[in-house]
Amino acid sequence: MPPQRLNPSGHSPLAIRYAKRLFAIRYSPILLFALAVFLRLLPGERIVDDAYITFRYARNIVNGVGFVYNPGEHVMGTTTPLYTLLMAALSILGRTGNFPALSIWVNAIADGFTCALLAPLGQTISGRRRVGIADGVLYAIAPFGVTFAIGGMETSVFVLLITLTALLYLRDHPAWGFTSALALLTRPDAIIFIGPIGLDFAVRIFRKQSSLRFHHFASVIPLLLWTLFAALYFGSPIPHSIAAKTAAYRLQPAEGFVRLLQHYATPFFENLTFPNTPILFAFLIAYLSLSIIGIINALRRDSRSLPITLYPFLYFAVFAVANPLIFRWYLTPPLPFYFIVILTGLSAILQLQISNLKSQIAFIILWTFFIAMSLRAWTLTPDHGPNRPAPQMAWFQLEQLYTQIGKDLAPEVTPTTVIAAGDIGALGYFSGARILDTLGLVSPESTAYYPLPPDQLVITYAISADLIAEARPDHVVFLEVYGRRTLLADSRFLADYTLRQKIPTDIYGSDGMLVYQHK
Repeated sequence: MPPQRLNPSGHSPLAIRYAKRLFAIRYSPILLFALAVFLRLLPGERIVDDAYITFRYARNIVNGVGFVYNPGEHVMGTTTPLYTLLMAALSILGRTGNFPALSIWVNAIADGFTCALLAPLGQTISGRRRVGIADGVLYAIAPFGVTFAIGGMETSVFVLLITLTALLYLRDHPAWGFTSALALLTRPDAIIFIGPIGLDFAVRIFRKQSSLRFHHFASVIPLLLWTLFAALYFGSPIPHSIAAKTAAYRLQPAEGFVRLLQHYATPFFENLTFPNTPILFAFLIAYLSLSIIGIINALRRDSRSLPITLYPFLYFAVFAVANPLIFRWYLTPPLPFYFIVILTGLSAILQLQISNLKSQIAFIILWTFFIAMSLRAWTLTPDHGPNRPAPQMAWFQLEQLYTQIGKDLAPEVTPTTVIAAGDIGALGYFSGARILDTLGLVSPESTAYYPLPPDQLVITYAISADLIAEARPDHVVFLEVYGRRTLLADSRFLADYTLRQKIPTDIYGSDGMLVYQHK
């Protein structure tokens, strides 16, 4: 056999390739962190309306007004107290009131750590390093991950906390209880993730496979402190926004189930490459089959993994049965775990069918296919907002309209000015006015007017004409479709209010964004 040719450094090409591969594997968490952060700073700010609600709460905390949306009104209208307090604390420490920019950096770093942690988590669950690295890359570029990071939502911090909880639990580290508590304070649906882990832990204690330690008892301290504060300050630790959304939105019985089914069939945006429904159904069957294989494979390695690998499907079941309006950011948390079970199943099948080298090559080819499909959901030149690469789903034209109106009204706002709206985030943040939330998230008085009769709805929501007639706000801002069969068909409203501005838009099938002013 002829000797291998050496390069000027004195190393063979084979040795160099091996060294590069070893470097990539050894430093994969750092590389994943860098990739995720870069892809979340690249698009620029594309803030989601709900994020501005959190920002206004945080701004009022910083300004000494209190944990309130409207001054003097102790209403818990956000479901993410931890993220709100984090934004407020960082604003004080950083001496900045630019909450949108602050949130982008926090979310980018949080997602960076998530992707770095997915490498050891995937390896721990599957027994294959390639599964962890592949999962980290897929979540780094996932449009659902990027969109709500650059949208200013709490999603990134939440996913980081449940990912960290999963890894700590699998490693039998008592800190998993503390991170679980933080996750629950970030989003209440964390109970879907924490509950099964807690049940598994309780079974292990009963079987004497685990034991309670001081750290486990200490973990509940953040929850107890928040529960006590919220009960005294707001009157209840349960966010009012949960009840408000339940009352205001009218949905078909299986609407949530159908949306979730679509999501689980297209985790890599397969619909953009294969718009044919039978093909997408085949993808769904394939992913479910791979997931079952992946869950069983992980269970055989470590029974602790079961509540973690079942999480995507428990999440599906809970939301399908509850049938709330599925906001897009609700679909992000199960994705990194769904990716793991799919990749674990894929790796297990390939390992059984073909040799190790060929299985690695086949895995990389299919992983590259998933990456390619995900990248198709990005655009180099968005049609609105910053002209920088971004996920196509990072759409915020509605927020732009409310931002424009909020800034236009801001110079006229006095401490007694009241603006009524159904989408209150950007409008409330930029106008600074007292807000009558016609949905009821921060205005409990609104919930008594819902649900509306079906014949008053064009889409899932409309503004109550009776609410506006009795509250008599100074301005009413709404998409035409929100008031087509209510406000615009109500003689009281048309007599008391005059159209101040109409901005052309067809969002949700509307005939413009309307700004009405009290006569």
